[in-house]
Amino acid sequence: MRHFFSLAGLLALLSPLAAQAQSAGSAPNDDPSYRKEFVYGLNFNTRGGLIGGVSVRSSKVLNEKWSRYWSIEGVEVKHPKERRLPSYNGSSFVRDKANYMFVLRPTFGAQRVIFRKAPESGVQINGLFGAGPSIGLLMPYYVYYDYTPRDSNYNALGPEDIRSEAYDPQKHSNLNLIFDRAPLFSGINELKPRVGAHVRGALSFEYGRYRDAVAGIETGFLLELYTKRPIIIRSLNVDENSINNRFYPSVYLTVYLGSRS
Repeated sequence: MRHFFSLAGLLALLSPLAAQAQSAGSAPNDDPSYRKEFVYGLNFNTRGGLIGGVSVRSSKVLNEKWSRYWSIEGVEVKHPKERRLPSYNGSSFVRDKANYMFVLRPTFGAQRVIFRKAPESGVQINGLFGAGPSIGLLMPYYVYYDYTPRDSNYNALGPEDIRSEAYDPQKHSNLNLIFDRAPLFSGINELKPRVGAHVRGALSFEYGRYRDAVAGIETGFLLELYTKRPIIIRSLNVDENSINNRFYPSVYLTVYLGSRS
C-alpha cells in the first residue's frame, strides 16, 4: 500500500499527456457540457503485485450530478501466503503456488459529483458505486523439476533430466530440486473457470484543464465472493480448503487517462 500514496504525484505528469491526446483547440471545462466519458488506466491493489491489472470505464452523463457507467477490469489475484524462493540455478519460484488466478470484472454502476472543480483549475471529486460478476480463470503454475539421479551431495549420477510440470506439493516435495519456474502460459490449455460476484465503492479525484481530456485517480474498496473456492496455493499435508478462500476483499487505486465528448 505504501506505493499508492506516491502515485498521487503522477497527476501532474498525466494531465499534460491527456491534453496532448486531444485536439489543440479544446475549450475550458466550465460546465458538464460533455455527455460521455471514456477512461483507461492501471490498477494497483492489495491482492495483486506491483501492478495489479488494467481497466477501462465508459460513463454517460444523466444530469449535472449523476452519471451511469460500465467498466471492465482485468487483474491477477494473488494469495497473501505466496512466498518467492530462490531456485538452485539462480532464478526463483513461488513456493506452494498451484495456480495463477486472473479475474475479469465487468461492473455496472452510478457516479455522483461530490465537488465540482473550477472551470480551469482544481480537482473534481466523484463518488462511485458499482457491482457485477467476477469471472476467475485458474491456470496451473508450472515449474522445471530436476529428476536427474544424484548422490547425497546432489552430484549428478546420470544424464540431466529436467521436466516442465504443473506444481504438485506431493510430487515436488524437495524444493532443492526445483530448477526454475516455467514460462507464464505453460498451462494455458488447462484453464478452469470460477464464477463469482463483486461490489465496489470508490472516490475519484479528477483533474483536467480541457473539456475533452481528463486525468485522475480512483481509490476505493472491492468485495468479491466466489461460488466455488479458487485453489491458488497447495501445501504438503495441509487441506487446500483451509488455506484458500471464497471471499476476497481488497483496497485498490487506479491511475487513469481519458477523453470526453
